[in-house]
Amino acid sequence: MIDRPRSGEKACLIHIGLGTSLTDNDTDEFRALADSAGAVVVGELMVNKAAPASRYLLGSGKVEEIKDLVKATGAELVLFAVALSPSQERNLEKAIECRVLDRTGLILAIFASRAHSSEGKLQVELAQLRHMSTRLVRGWTHLERQKGGIGLRGPGETQLETDRRLLADRIKKLRKRLEKVRKRRAMSRRNRRRSGVPTVALVGYTNAGKSTLFNALTAESVFTADKLFATLDPTLRRYQLGRGGDIVLADTVGFVSDLPHELVAAFRSTLLETREADLLLHVIDAADQWRDEKERGVNKILAEIGADGVPQIRVFNKIDLSGQKARLDRCGDSGKTRVWLSSLSGEGIELLAEALRGHFQSRLVRGVLELTADQAGVRARLYELEGVLAENILDDGGCRLEIELPRIELERLCKQQDLDPACLKISSCEASDDFLQLRAGTVS
Repeated sequence: MIDRPRSGEKACLIHIGLGTSLTDNDTDEFRALADSAGAVVVGELMVNKAAPASRYLLGSGKVEEIKDLVKATGAELVLFAVALSPSQERNLEKAIECRVLDRTGLILAIFASRAHSSEGKLQVELAQLRHMSTRLVRGWTHLERQKGGIGLRGPGETQLETDRRLLADRIKKLRKRLEKVRKRRAMSRRNRRRSGVPTVALVGYTNAGKSTLFNALTAESVFTADKLFATLDPTLRRYQLGRGGDIVLADTVGFVSDLPHELVAAFRSTLLETREADLLLHVIDAADQWRDEKERGVNKILAEIGADGVPQIRVFNKIDLSGQKARLDRCGDSGKTRVWLSSLSGEGIELLAEALRGHFQSRLVRGVLELTADQAGVRARLYELEGVLAENILDDGGCRLEIELPRIELERLCKQQDLDPACLKISSCEASDDFLQLRAGTVS
């Protein structure tokens, strides 16, 4: 695969502002990326340039300055905070006499170290091969030598042509394998839609605390760490909302500014879970002074993958660090509900559950249900679903129940108990018209 920083490798960071001045957010994020890759930062250089130069991206004077910095610090790697073209990367390596890696290569290296599932590894390898295919000429000084043989027509393939062909073949195989993964995911989504269980995807900037929140809600043990892209592989778990019914929570990969296009393309099948979700929990680090800028960056990526139209609940996490109080802000007709909580301490988690129940409130059937004495099994099941608000015993041994539960649960109950919905006497029920249109044997 592509070159990547080894753990503990000494690196110099080159922060570059092209057309704009560097901010603390830019430099802090790139330092965090280098740390996440396992590099040891031994030197840094800040550069502001109005326009990129074609040969080195920077001027020759700055290149000499970087070369001196590398010699003075004993660095083994130079990391550039912007994307470099293959020729620029090649020219810089020759001039600086040190290995060079740009921002795209660094993020790909981090993803390669974080992927654990077979799907994640396939996606990362595909992104790496796409990135590598534009840089094949680097390091190949013997490409003028050609393969040939007695009885073969012409000199044969050059080494570069051979490598390009091998890469193209491998990319083709990876795409076919990922297409199978995409079909399996699509089938799972169809099954969830048929069962009526909505999907809620956790999205947000990397290191905002999505996985910690996911663990707090589902009692799972997804790996968390104070590093960028601590978790890469998506995880889906069912979460009970009580009378609000069940939902499926999906923990997704964190975003970062200027996410490489290779990764967006390779992870499209994973990101499709976000686009197809019924609701997004946009997790924001409440203690981050750059949170507004990062929120805009996440929304930009959501627009790129076609998920900008999915409803959002904004979750301001880490209030234990920001000094905020746990609260739930309902923003009226704007639909931008905000929840302030700490996924680490658990403060405010119940407010998020309340916000989720409120969002899916339209799925609830509310009304009065009359059952006969021989329908005790239906009554017991309604209590198991926590759908009974009040109960009155009737003179004939039956009961009148005031119910509130998800429509899909009531439909499933009819199917399990082999009941015709028409035999259930519902009055004063907001969803009764839709419900009474159901017929036995057609409930799914």
